[in-house]
Amino acid sequence: MEKLKQMPLKETLTDMQYQQFLRDGFVKVAGLAPVDLCERMKVLVDESIEPALGPLEYEAEVNYLGAPSHRDSEGGETPRRLLGAYARDEIFRKWARTLDVVKTVKQLLGATKLLLTQNHHNCIMTKLPKFSSETDWHQDIRYWNFDRPELINVWLALGSEVVENGGMRLIPGSHEMAFDREQLNADLFLRKDLPENQVLVETAVDVQMKAGDVLFFHCRTFHAAGANKTNKAKYSVVFSYYAADNAPIVGTRSARLDAVSID
Repeated sequence: MEKLKQMPLKETLTDMQYQQFLRDGFVKVAGLAPVDLCERMKVLVDESIEPALGPLEYEAEVNYLGAPSHRDSEGGETPRRLLGAYARDEIFRKWARTLDVVKTVKQLLGATKLLLTQNHHNCIMTKLPKFSSETDWHQDIRYWNFDRPELINVWLALGSEVVENGGMRLIPGSHEMAFDREQLNADLFLRKDLPENQVLVETAVDVQMKAGDVLFFHCRTFHAAGANKTNKAKYSVVFSYYAADNAPIVGTRSARLDAVSID
């Protein structure tokens, strides 16, 4: 693929957007990525799905509601995530280092130097028609191990993301809340049977996105997503960043692969 030209630098978050992130744990920035960039990414994703280009995760491997029961069942070869996005192509590496993304994450973390983890997210999230699954309420930090639970996820929509095709839902302010262990099940999802959790979920908001929109959200913000009930695939590119002084815990999955120094 031809070398990408440097994307034009945009202003970082406005004070209103910054305050929204502090309050809610997430903020959407519309049109941060050019639509033609999203289209080129979608072509690469399509080519990586048929035929399947690993590493990847299958819907049948997650055991979520709506997922095929095993790889040999109908729809068992449906990809859920194309892993190792940063290493897949220059177009993804260029996006991960885009100045307006880097500036925004630095502002949100109060950091002067950023690292990108290759161990968490670093993927293209896929929701294909018919065999996509639902994801219950969870925090991304649940299986991550760092000195501080302070990472920012950068979610780029390559096309429309709405409730019907499994768009993101988030609980505002949940990144600042304390949760008792009994509020979570064995897999660290919010228990649906508890009244206090039900009340919390009622405050959730649906984040509707278009191609090129970017959602910045804190790793402690509870979020969920439904299945894709349309006849068109949904793709999103997701990277996670942390400050250089926030080290992954040695011996855990978070330290398995070296981080990428962003600047």
